[in-house]
Amino acid sequence: MSAKSGKSEILLETGTNELEVMEFTIADRNFGINVAKVHEILRYSDHPVTPMPNSNPFVEGVFKPRQMVITVVNLPAYLGLPPSDGDKDILIITNFNSNFTAFHVHSVVEIHRISWRDIEKPDPAIYSGQEGLVTGIARNGEQLITIIDFERILADINPAAGVKPSDIDRLGPRERSAKPILIAEDSPLLERMITEALDKAGYGNVTVTANGQEAWDELARLREQGGDITDRVKMVITDIEMPVMDGHRLLRQIREDPALSVLPVVIFSSLINDDMRLKGERLGATAQITKPEIGDLVGLIDRFILE
Repeated sequence: MSAKSGKSEILLETGTNELEVMEFTIADRNFGINVAKVHEILRYSDHPVTPMPNSNPFVEGVFKPRQMVITVVNLPAYLGLPPSDGDKDILIITNFNSNFTAFHVHSVVEIHRISWRDIEKPDPAIYSGQEGLVTGIARNGEQLITIIDFERILADINPAAGVKPSDIDRLGPRERSAKPILIAEDSPLLERMITEALDKAGYGNVTVTANGQEAWDELARLREQGGDITDRVKMVITDIEMPVMDGHRLLRQIREDPALSVLPVVIFSSLINDDMRLKGERLGATAQITKPEIGDLVGLIDRFILE
């Protein structure tokens, strides 16, 4: 079954600071994934998986639905949880970072529409700090749903799928720039990789915030200082998926503010597909780039800051 059915209206809404979370289970635990990352849901028993030699131990193999070869990741094994004892397992086919991947889980429960304000950042002491696999805890009534960092999983299994600061080397010699850039990125791992890459590219005057609300508060503080806002921030770079306030809501508020609307806003996210690109365009994004294309991001910064 397609995960897109019934959600087109929600995808076309702009800046509501909400998302749909697909709840699924592994063993007796409840997890979640942003529906925007889900392409399709298939019954595991209907699609034989072919093992691949010398593959990652958490990769079960591949299968080929409709002329497309897709890698299958055993999510219970990756998370250190027990395998299923039944025959009703599910494959969640995802599409993000311009890649299709199948995640083997035990069941899919339902889809919840949740405000980003109801998603809390996990405690680093409990969820392994910077390298943790939990991006947020979603509260749905009295129930808590653990949202997994699927980007982190893919980057771990296939490092080539992650942000690669080494891409900056292909840009050749770079001059230093002190022009200020504001970034909204909730993943500590990606924050570190992005800032290291930008510093390598010559952009060292970078302020990083952990979500859209923190970025908005910083912009509001700079705006209250008066004068030309572009003297204090030249560009905003934002992820989409962030607790408290997402990148689309941040973009909407920037565009609706007379003093801030002049700022270039680049969306740098794993969720740049046709639907989300349309949403970003309607909100007034200056540009949208899918992770992990850090070299393309630097090219855009050069274009809007240096020229």
